[in-house]
Amino acid sequence: MAVRIRLKRFGKIRSPHYRVVVADQRAKRDGAVIEEIGIYHPTKDPSVIKIDSDRAQYWLGVGAQPSKQVTALLKLTGDWQKFKGEEYDESLMKHPAEKEAFVAPDKGSVVLPEAPEPKTEVAAAEPAEEKTEEAAE
Repeated sequence: MAVRIRLKRFGKIRSPHYRVVVADQRAKRDGAVIEEIGIYHPTKDPSVIKIDSDRAQYWLGVGAQPSKQVTALLKLTGDWQKFKGEEYDESLMKHPAEKEAFVAPDKGSVVLPEAPEPKTEVAAAEPAEEKTEEAAE
């Protein structure tokens, strides 16, 4: 059985994302796979490329042939150079910029610490005390 490492397409029209899979070369593009070893999202900026290096090395070692697109991805991640025993320059891989931490505005909290007591009971109790004081005089 000839095994290939290739891309399996997901997503809507003009919004593709892929999984890097190991499959029999006679299987359909989006058909049955042996193992999923990574993901590739080309529409993100920069593109998201996550490949399980150990599994990629294993499948390359047992003779799986990568497609042209997967070969390019393996070269970007450094797995192809590791397999061939060559040097790898990590400056090729672009990493997303880190987002700034969210800082809440300095306005007062919108959450009340506790529910305020109803004023009707307090207002009703005060006049009754005044009447008793007036009656005592």
